[in-house]
Amino acid sequence: MCGIAGIFAYHYAAPEVDRDELRRIRDRMERRGPDGAGEWCNENGRVGLAHRRLAIIDLNERAAQPMRSNDGLRTITFNGEIYNYRALRDQLERQGVTFRTESDTEVLLELYARKGASMLADLRGMFAFLIWDEEKHELFCARDPYGIKPLYFANDGWTFRAASQVKALIAGGSVPREVDPAAVLGFFLLGSVPEPLTIHTAIRALPAGCWMRVNAVGPQEPVRYHSIAGTWADAARNTHSITREEAYTHARAALKDSVAHHMVADVPVGAFLSAGIDSSALVGLVRDAGIKDVQTMTLAFEEYRGRIDDEAPLAEEMAALYGTRQRTRVLGVGEFRDALDDILDQMDQPSIDGINTYFVSKVAAECGLKVALSGLGGDELFGGYNSFDDIPRWVRTFRVPSHIPLLGNLARSLYTHMAPGRARRSPKAAGALLYGGTYPGAYYLRRGVFMPWELAEFLPHDFIETGLQRLRLLPVLQSALEPDPGTAFGRVAALEAALYMRNQLLRDTDWAGMAHSIELRVPLVDAVLLRELATLLLQHGPALRKDLLAQSPSTPLPAHVRNRPKTGFQVPVHAWLEQYEAVDAWRAVPSLAREGCPWARRWAYAVYRRFCVPE
Repeated sequence: MCGIAGIFAYHYAAPEVDRDELRRIRDRMERRGPDGAGEWCNENGRVGLAHRRLAIIDLNERAAQPMRSNDGLRTITFNGEIYNYRALRDQLERQGVTFRTESDTEVLLELYARKGASMLADLRGMFAFLIWDEEKHELFCARDPYGIKPLYFANDGWTFRAASQVKALIAGGSVPREVDPAAVLGFFLLGSVPEPLTIHTAIRALPAGCWMRVNAVGPQEPVRYHSIAGTWADAARNTHSITREEAYTHARAALKDSVAHHMVADVPVGAFLSAGIDSSALVGLVRDAGIKDVQTMTLAFEEYRGRIDDEAPLAEEMAALYGTRQRTRVLGVGEFRDALDDILDQMDQPSIDGINTYFVSKVAAECGLKVALSGLGGDELFGGYNSFDDIPRWVRTFRVPSHIPLLGNLARSLYTHMAPGRARRSPKAAGALLYGGTYPGAYYLRRGVFMPWELAEFLPHDFIETGLQRLRLLPVLQSALEPDPGTAFGRVAALEAALYMRNQLLRDTDWAGMAHSIELRVPLVDAVLLRELATLLLQHGPALRKDLLAQSPSTPLPAHVRNRPKTGFQVPVHAWLEQYEAVDAWRAVPSLAREGCPWARRWAYAVYRRFCVPE
């Protein structure tokens, strides 16, 4: 995992690339790549690429970037890992290609030379890259199917700029800082900024599963090459019967294959370990892949000691079961206080999540690791969230009344005026009829942090109106269901993966891991694995789905772990917010100061002020 940057002065009247700006963008991402820094500009100074390197595969200097092709016609800067690069390299060698390095980067470069954009269907991994093609005089940009690796860009009509982080583009000094009201509204409503928006109006994300060309007329429209919703739709049409026994056998093979691919590295690979099924099963599968010496890491908190949400005792039991070297780290408000400025500095865009990953990545770095596996994605794939039950039920309940014109707004108004106390305590109940009749609306009810009518308490009216018009909340959510996945399970899985996981969990995993120069790999977030499991997951009920993962290691998880109530991998931010005055601006907002207010609302307001309100 690394940091990449590029500048292309595509308009004939644009000034040449400012190398100092390119270096400022690159070096804002120093923690993404502490092992090396490189830059390259073409002969006429119109294109510049830069790279910060975290050396994981082929640690030799020969694999440094930006890397040029043997014929000098193409240059790449690449962030991520291609897990099947050895198989792709073998295919290229049989076609007569010779390689100078052992890196996956050079495989990408040579594959692009032969197949162009169609090569993306061959790649298994997490990636974002820029390739300058001197023959075509264009910049090729691409991002992995799930959006594990970020890629942001800004275009002023003369010059195109791209980087792995929003803050890096701002650090270059040429991209305006103007805050986007739509992004702020998206953050308050959903807990993270929905792509392609970013917190700055001038910067956009290249959507996940897309590629884009930039040529003499500027950036072209992104082209989609992968769709999570489309994979679920294909599975719904493929209705061949799979028995229970066949499901266990097939799932075990597919999961083992994904974990084995994600272990490809020239440095040790550790694993985060909680008391949950996802991370525990992954550790068991790592041992099944033949890795004997595995370092695992767990966070524990004084606030949770002796409670069901204390992850440490069961995590240590799982570490003993699979024979790992386990490190359990106990955190408290003091370490949170000391780290807060760094957390908010490293957080690339506003988010209500990521603190847990920040601290467990810090522990991984203390253990001497560069790479760690995470169980992220298991709930989105195997249906582990309550949303898989709630959303279809709400849609069935509210579908008919929600289509009666104005009834939803009328019901919200009556509820708010006739039961104001209850409306303040349960604001989502007021929106049940307004939103609950469709999958995007019901998803918003389930995942939403604030309702739109609550924001007037601390945001200006015109700012809210502008933000809502530009955000287009429900169409943005609906886009995750195109094409229609065809089943209730597929729809919720697509919504969770393309919205909550992509915009919040994966984005937070990226910045929080990189804050400590840790590459986080997610074997359960894998397009090949999704394709392999989608059909059988649609055929079998909720009791079996998560059990497929729990039973996948050759030593399955014990029953008391499989049957344990879900708690998540949480940090006691709610308690810390009460104890630290630097993040207590929420006390001045009556609805946030109210006893029983969810911590996520208070934290969202604290993060907003740090990002958007000048001191």
